[in-house]
Amino acid sequence: MFRTRVHRNLSWISTNSSRTTTTHGQHYQYLQCSKLPTLYFQRSLPRLPIPLLENSCRRFLEATKPLLSPAEQAETQQTVEQFRQGIGMELHAKLKSQDAENKHTSYISEPWFDMYLADRAPLPLNYNPLLVMKSDTRPEYQQQVVRATNLIISSLRFWRSLQADLLEPEVYHMNAKKSDTASYRRWMKVAPKAFATYASYAFKAFPLDMSQYNRLFGTSRIPRIGKDELVHSPDAKHILVMRRGHMYAVNVLDSSGYIESPSVILGRLRAVLKLDADRETASVPLGALTSGQRDEWAKTRQQFVSNSKNADLLEREVDAALFCVCLDGDEDGVFDENRQEPLLKHLLAGKAQNRWFDKSISLLISADGTTAINFEHSWGDGVAVLRYFNELYKDTLKQPFVSTETVHTPAEGDFSNVRPINFEIEDATKSAVSEAYNKNASIVDNLDMNVLKYPHINKPTCKQYGLSPDSIIQLSFQLAYRQAYQGYVGSYESCSTSAFRHGRTETMRPCTNATRDFCEAILQPERNKPSAGELRTMIDNCSKVHGQLTKEAAMGQGFDRHLFALRHTAQNEGIPVPDLYETEAYKRINNNIISTSTLGSDALLAGSFGPVVKNGFGIGYSIQNDFAGAIVTTYKNQADGKVFIDSLESAFDKICAVIQQSSSSKK
Repeated sequence: MFRTRVHRNLSWISTNSSRTTTTHGQHYQYLQCSKLPTLYFQRSLPRLPIPLLENSCRRFLEATKPLLSPAEQAETQQTVEQFRQGIGMELHAKLKSQDAENKHTSYISEPWFDMYLADRAPLPLNYNPLLVMKSDTRPEYQQQVVRATNLIISSLRFWRSLQADLLEPEVYHMNAKKSDTASYRRWMKVAPKAFATYASYAFKAFPLDMSQYNRLFGTSRIPRIGKDELVHSPDAKHILVMRRGHMYAVNVLDSSGYIESPSVILGRLRAVLKLDADRETASVPLGALTSGQRDEWAKTRQQFVSNSKNADLLEREVDAALFCVCLDGDEDGVFDENRQEPLLKHLLAGKAQNRWFDKSISLLISADGTTAINFEHSWGDGVAVLRYFNELYKDTLKQPFVSTETVHTPAEGDFSNVRPINFEIEDATKSAVSEAYNKNASIVDNLDMNVLKYPHINKPTCKQYGLSPDSIIQLSFQLAYRQAYQGYVGSYESCSTSAFRHGRTETMRPCTNATRDFCEAILQPERNKPSAGELRTMIDNCSKVHGQLTKEAAMGQGFDRHLFALRHTAQNEGIPVPDLYETEAYKRINNNIISTSTLGSDALLAGSFGPVVKNGFGIGYSIQNDFAGAIVTTYKNQADGKVFIDSLESAFDKICAVIQQSSSSKK
């Protein structure tokens, strides 16, 4: 499932290095120099609990109620009870036994890896999400090659800090002003390492799992028949740069592992642009293959690497690269605040010729310097990527190392450090590339994207009226769907379980009895509609239920991952899939027509992902200081994103009116 190509050697990472030049000094080489080692809390993190079987059964029944008729509820309850008293107990016991034998990890880690790596669906839209970074408002730092150079340097500073154990541990502070302090770090430093996490709890500071971080860089997903593989090359010295479908290996670390000087990296990127300007657009853009169905890509790759030169180049220069930098051209579009959809759609999945979707991290940089991250999802979740994303944004704003005025070190003709990757392409590969490119283009052409920015709900508004921002947004999604489609459907909100060792995510089910009751009440004719005060009470109840479900999910007490692991156990043991998994209730709640994701970040301009089912809505959302935003993806002729967005705006209006009217009546 996961292998490392090169033994990790950190002998070159020394904070007491005798090398004293500016570029080899600690200030340039490291993003942070934490007083606490990066993995200080890892050993003491609690293990992800396996919920009680009866609790998971009860939560499943409760979560499916809004989706079922009374007759379907009764039938489901009978099946679940049989499961709880029968085969479910056997599978639960086996899962507990396996967990007890693998105390170094969590019960969900391996099944979750298997789920990702065994799925044969293409990575774009189905798995790889998009995060778009806010731009640098200073023109001298926003120009494409300058922006790329600073992003590369900050990425390498992050990576070197991580490898040297100098990156600050990831800790969620309930009250950062009180706990994110030098005093807190001094206390943690004297706490016994085996109990450090529990000592941190006393400060209401919650250390998070960092086991995924080492896969941020140097990791590639390799297509295999039936199940893919992750390979890791932590000692790589180069990155993969793509331009108009051409691929280049560019050295960014020197032979000792130090970050090359800013002028050198800038010069090497300019050399790439110069090389590219002298060539036609790639006639066989190999990157398109990474957008294809995984078994098809695996078969093509097998044939492609039967050529020893291709095998060597692919493994050494592409798979082993620290990360990928995609320099898009003018023809690929630039950011337009008033018409964001074309560029966002392109960055999410379009023009597969200039992408390598198998890399753990790809930095996408448009001609105007607009920057996005597209990441392969199997190796890790949003916590690790968002930390990197935020640090990257802060570092490039705080201390950019080059500008449009910087004199670069020429690298034209330096083919030892700027290496065009020229494969030997046969007719079979040409045909496969053309087919993969056309299939992806057809899928992307069939994707609709709609954007809503709603100014009347924002962080200050929520604070003013005592509202839970996430709960209000999720309630609005339910009301929007009910208004537009007269029903309730399987809904998904991701919740991190990174407070536990090797935790991944848990599902929070935002369609509840409370949200259903509110939607039905507010849509009543005026003569039957409850008062604004009564509706506000219902909103508060929705928030209370939502908050409890979120807490349970974050503490490993959801039901989705538990039931998933029990099914995985049955499959591994050769036991027939229990009847529970064949019920209409299980199918309906896992047909996630409303799939949502949010990442709270001041660095985030936009975030997006594809629908998880053909007739579904992929909703990336955020609440900023001046608006609530949603980007909704749908497939044409399957679901209507414009109808949903219009209904969502109406839902926001209705909820705002209730909040304002109920507040006025109290005065």
